[in-house]
Amino acid sequence: MHHILIVEDEPIIRSALRRLLERHNYQVSEAGSVQDAQQHNLGSFDLIISDLRLPGEPGTEMIKLAEPKPVLIMTSYASLRSAVDSMRLGAIDYIAKPFDHDEMLETVARIIEEHQGSQADALAAAQDSTAERGETPDNSDIGIIGSSASMQALYGKIRKVAPTDSNVLIQGESGTGKELVARAIHNLSKRSSAPMISVNCAAIPETLIESELFGHEKGAFTGAVSARAGLVEAAHGGTLFLDEIGELPLEAQARLLRVLQEGEIRRVGSVQSQKVDVRLVAATHRDLKSLSQTGGFREDLYYRLHVIALNLPALRDRGTDVLEIAEALLERQCQSMNKEPMQFTEAAKQALQVYNWPGNVRELENALERAVILCEGTQITTELMGIDINLTADENSPASSAQIESDTAEPSPSQTTTEAVSNELSLEDYFQRFVLEHQDQMTETDLARKLGISRKCLWERRQRFGIPRRKTTDKK
Repeated sequence: MHHILIVEDEPIIRSALRRLLERHNYQVSEAGSVQDAQQHNLGSFDLIISDLRLPGEPGTEMIKLAEPKPVLIMTSYASLRSAVDSMRLGAIDYIAKPFDHDEMLETVARIIEEHQGSQADALAAAQDSTAERGETPDNSDIGIIGSSASMQALYGKIRKVAPTDSNVLIQGESGTGKELVARAIHNLSKRSSAPMISVNCAAIPETLIESELFGHEKGAFTGAVSARAGLVEAAHGGTLFLDEIGELPLEAQARLLRVLQEGEIRRVGSVQSQKVDVRLVAATHRDLKSLSQTGGFREDLYYRLHVIALNLPALRDRGTDVLEIAEALLERQCQSMNKEPMQFTEAAKQALQVYNWPGNVRELENALERAVILCEGTQITTELMGIDINLTADENSPASSAQIESDTAEPSPSQTTTEAVSNELSLEDYFQRFVLEHQDQMTETDLARKLGISRKCLWERRQRFGIPRRKTTDKK
């Protein structure tokens, strides 16, 4: 079980965060100040979450005190510049308060996995032409699992483009790991000591996207009670990663083009420009070239982005990589839920390779999380993963139905109970039906509230199930 230290002087916030983390199988300790935190053995923690402003010494003091343990800084949106400064001092990342629960959990899981999983990822060594010479390439610098030929070609391109300052466009289906590639590019670049600011363009309301990216001056619009730096400005000296850039409104695209052409930004409501030094890495699952030809995306911006294009293969096109990834994800899920190690049945391994994984690695991760939760023993079977193999299996495939269905030939009473539970927990159909029925009458915020999830989670599920968002600007 991963051990986390929370350093926060507000008891209510500290207690709420502790309960949130403990509900998701983390062991949590608390401290009200840097001085209190030093009473703990800092080397025993997997992650330290510290508020930026604390009585006495600031939260950034935890960075050097806990080194080499990762420190996640919590701060308010108004202190964005301070948060970025803390990253320059060595903080692993920052999160703005008030934070979304899903965002906090995703950030914590990502940091722990990245910090502790690099050695495990390195074991996913490549088996390409160098393997013929008896050599095993070391991909620990990339930090991505996979040894297929297509991934080896991708790793080579990443190593070539990373040391440059060229703009990069990462293209691939949803769930293929585009942000992992962006992070590898940043980590291998000369900007690695500066922050990498990640922005999901589809998760920010269109009315706020320009202010979030480029900042605003006091009084620029209703609610702008003070001036604020934007995320482009916060990435100064580092890397700006714009995920799902195809969702960026045309007005914001024009501002972004100015950043790329002139190296400067102008805050919303300001008449003055200021220089910024950022390296742009963008990602999309959409065909930007086709969009640019139909007016849905600026053609000049497309060609500015398309200096270097990296195409991520879908999981179904990566051969045995799916088994490597599944083994690593299964191990991590067992550790995060404090369960004993589990294994795939032979039929489950066949199913993993036969299924076409439309949601790619993200779908695989969700399937394994579900399986570990429902599993009553140590064997992960096909039905526990909840994948419908009959929709994708080839009758002539070696992994035929007779072999795969051996998992369910004679279910035991415990398996029958587990299957009933899994059916009760399946909410995919309800989600899709609810969104399709109400998206014309409700905003994204209202949909998320009714479903009891965050806007980001709503967007990700839309991508997984292929439900496009209805844009209010599409009126003709």
